[in-house]
Amino acid sequence: MRRIAISVAASTMTLSLAGCGMLNATGDSASASPSKGNDVTVGLLLPEKANTRYDKFDYPIIKSQVAELTKNQGKVDYKNANADASQQASQMQEMIDEKADIILLDAVDSHGIADEVKKAKDAGIPVIAYDRLAEGPIDAYISFDNELVGEVQGRTLLEALGSGADTSDKIVMVNGSPTDPNAKQFKEGALSELNGKVTIAKQYDTKDWKPENAQAEMAQAIAEIGKGNIAGVYAANDGMAGGVIKALKAAGVTSLPPITGQDAELDAVQRIVSGEQYMSVYKSYPDEAQAAAQMAVAKIQGKDIAFDALTQDKVDSPTQKDIPSKLVQVSALTKKNIEGTVIADGIYTVDDICAPKYKAACSAIGLK
Repeated sequence: MRRIAISVAASTMTLSLAGCGMLNATGDSASASPSKGNDVTVGLLLPEKANTRYDKFDYPIIKSQVAELTKNQGKVDYKNANADASQQASQMQEMIDEKADIILLDAVDSHGIADEVKKAKDAGIPVIAYDRLAEGPIDAYISFDNELVGEVQGRTLLEALGSGADTSDKIVMVNGSPTDPNAKQFKEGALSELNGKVTIAKQYDTKDWKPENAQAEMAQAIAEIGKGNIAGVYAANDGMAGGVIKALKAAGVTSLPPITGQDAELDAVQRIVSGEQYMSVYKSYPDEAQAAAQMAVAKIQGKDIAFDALTQDKVDSPTQKDIPSKLVQVSALTKKNIEGTVIADGIYTVDDICAPKYKAACSAIGLK
């Protein structure tokens, strides 16, 4: 897959389309979908519940944005597969049978869902790949710049190791699920920063992104490498970072090495405040979810000018070239910028983060 960075100007323009009336525009393309009114159904298939973002952010934001864009006449049919690829295939077939107008698909297994994507296409139902790039004849793709996510993680881990870091430093990599194409990109991005600068002593591809699987992998790595010989841990997301920390503590490690994460989950932000986790990657879920809803409504209603403005990037999947896409930018989240990221964007309040257990740590970094 090719990664194409988005400019700040393009990103700002995209997210302001609804506000400036662009989503009421029409196009003359011969390939435009038949126009529909506001009484539309957007099918939303999300992959799992281990990561709290899907139920807490993605679904509510998409639901709210669809309602706003359709004057409260449109609806979102939401299903979560709970990390079960076969269940997601059944859920998608249900949406096809129920004649959803469009489907936003965050695939559990990007390769395995390709047949259902083709069935939707044959039924005249557009499919937008959301957050993960599904295979098959999808109409568009929206996600974060995934290679950049890995680069940010790897670069920040090196910064945590300091100027004395060298190739003798042993790193454990706890990567994401092998069925998630994003995980491969995160890993590639991280390795582009880490290779040649540290030693990757152990590396795992973690089934279903489950924290308990990451914990077991980390326990194995500790047993093989030695608890005192691990300079840092690349954990691909926050849930798995939590599992890694449990394994280190269970092994009697009291001074934790720097550990990466991703998603800026609340408990991860609290671990960053307390020093247990070094960093996470902050990804603006409101930006991604709002733009996905805008893309879906524009596509359903045949508003080609708006849809094209929302999909100015191109990416390739194993089955398709030049997919119209939007790639959203990301940033490293450390102790230094909690206030300017998740708090400034309204994801959490200071009270959310600085629960009684973390008040002293919050005060120490000026968060109050």
